[in-house]
Amino acid sequence: MKSAVSSSSVVSSSSYGGKRRWKGLIIAVLGLVILSMLVPLLFLLGLHNGFHSPSGRSIEPPAGPDNKVRTDSSKGSLHNTLVDALKKYAREDKNGTINRGSNGDKLSGGSKVPPNAVQQPPPSSPNNSRVGHVDQVTRVKASSNDEGGKSCELTFGSYCLWQQEHKEDMKDVMIKKLKDQLFVARSYYPSIAKLPAQDKLSRQLKQNIQELEHVLSESTTDADLPPLIEKKSHKMEVAIARAKSVPVDCNNVDKKLRQIFDLTEDEADFHMKQSAFLYKLNVQTMPKSLHCLSLKLTVEYFKSSHYEEKAALEKFKDSSLHHYVIFSNNVLAASVVINSTVMHAKESQNQVFHVLTDGQNYYAMKLWFLRNKYKQAAIQVMDVEHLDLDSRKGVPLHLSLPEEFRVSFHDVDNPSMSQIRTEYISIFSHSHYLLPDIFKSLNKVVVLDEDVVIQQDLSALWNLQLGEKVNGAVQFCSVRLGSLKSYLGQKGFSPNSCSWMSGLNIIDLVRWRELGLTQTYQRLIKELSIQEGSMEGSAWRASLVTFESKIYPLNESWVVSGLGHDYVIDTQVINTAPVLHYNGKMKPWLDMGIPKYKSYWKKFLNKEDQLLSECNVYS
Repeated sequence: MKSAVSSSSVVSSSSYGGKRRWKGLIIAVLGLVILSMLVPLLFLLGLHNGFHSPSGRSIEPPAGPDNKVRTDSSKGSLHNTLVDALKKYAREDKNGTINRGSNGDKLSGGSKVPPNAVQQPPPSSPNNSRVGHVDQVTRVKASSNDEGGKSCELTFGSYCLWQQEHKEDMKDVMIKKLKDQLFVARSYYPSIAKLPAQDKLSRQLKQNIQELEHVLSESTTDADLPPLIEKKSHKMEVAIARAKSVPVDCNNVDKKLRQIFDLTEDEADFHMKQSAFLYKLNVQTMPKSLHCLSLKLTVEYFKSSHYEEKAALEKFKDSSLHHYVIFSNNVLAASVVINSTVMHAKESQNQVFHVLTDGQNYYAMKLWFLRNKYKQAAIQVMDVEHLDLDSRKGVPLHLSLPEEFRVSFHDVDNPSMSQIRTEYISIFSHSHYLLPDIFKSLNKVVVLDEDVVIQQDLSALWNLQLGEKVNGAVQFCSVRLGSLKSYLGQKGFSPNSCSWMSGLNIIDLVRWRELGLTQTYQRLIKELSIQEGSMEGSAWRASLVTFESKIYPLNESWVVSGLGHDYVIDTQVINTAPVLHYNGKMKPWLDMGIPKYKSYWKKFLNKEDQLLSECNVYS
């Protein structure tokens, strides 16, 4: 009996507890229902004074006396406020004034390049001049009124400068206008269709939408549009204006307008990346005309007999002469460097040029310099891949041209300016460290990059006394090694040491051998490859550290650089410079080269050579 009573009491207590839980659940549901009704009401009463996008970016209504959302009968007040807010949102997003958190922090003028601004280059082919040598140090954001330009350069480099110079007027303006009208009409139509009082306007919108859809399905350019399209566009414009004057639920309009904004932004980003890729492909690919020239020269070499003068062979090892070294796999580029140097030389008989190339272009180079004479200068063409070097027994050799990396910084001379300066710094690569072994009988050489043009006599370089230094080069003190500390290692260099540039370098080979710089470079390359698991992209870092404190600073007036990326170099400065350096992506032999600088390069081409005409080099 007792057990029965106790069990019944348990049942009754459990049922009582269950009832309490159900009551609590019902109260919670009712509370949520009431809350869901109150939130729209509060919104309509104007208590919600801002619109918030799904992405978390806040948009403030336009300033002024009309920035409150009203529920009175004034036409269009609610959706006009929304549209104005979205316009302000788009303007602020374009100008970069919307808060994007820590990623959008801006740097003040005069700041140095931060260590974390350095990017690694992808693996590069040893047979290509600058293929794969992607920019190393990238641009920092300049200012709040940037309007996307500097952020574009941060990502895509000199492509953005080229894009600005080649910007074209928008084509098919009417097609784009019709698409915009169609999208706006679609955003208003669902809300208008729900209003019985606006049945006529709803039918009008629907008809206009169907007409534009039909037109756009058959037309992709303005030339394809029917004759009366202006009238249809005007009808749609009138219908949209009427729709805007009707107070409607803003949710659908908000979603649609945000959708068009996001789609347009995504489409623009896609086309930017696509265009930047094609630009990069263009600047890294040998033009068809140069490829034709190299092939024809190679075929002609094996079809004809040729010999070298004995006097020229003796000059190649005479240390009393002026020896110039050029690393190149581009016949015309090497030819321009030599021709421009010889044309301005006071005594060309003292000049000896050593062109180091790869196996693929060796025979083309050989024949070109046999059939073209450059006053009394002697020219030796050497195949790096087949050099017999005692120090490199059993090690395969490949031609590698100077590494380039892009660095951007605020100008120290005028840090208040929002404009930041960009340079492409070129520096020695693996092949340059073979110089002491290749030219054992020489004491001093001048190394010229293939993208330079000489405008004055260079004999004064041979009178320079480098002292304890090894490499006479133009220094670049806007970027110091301390700024690149995390990428160069933690020891072995002074943080205040300046970076330097190849292009024009006078090298003391005797001092180089005494200091064992080639061995130092190889050791650094090995250390970097252990750290990263690859040797690729390490040359520029190892070169900076190898020559740290061993640079003899040449006067900056020797070289004007930037002709491969900078559109605003003063013409007078160019005309008076001893050396022009086309560092950057837009080389003068490319179609993408900067047009106003090409003439300085082209005037040193041998225009009488028939092969240039056959390969359309001048077209």
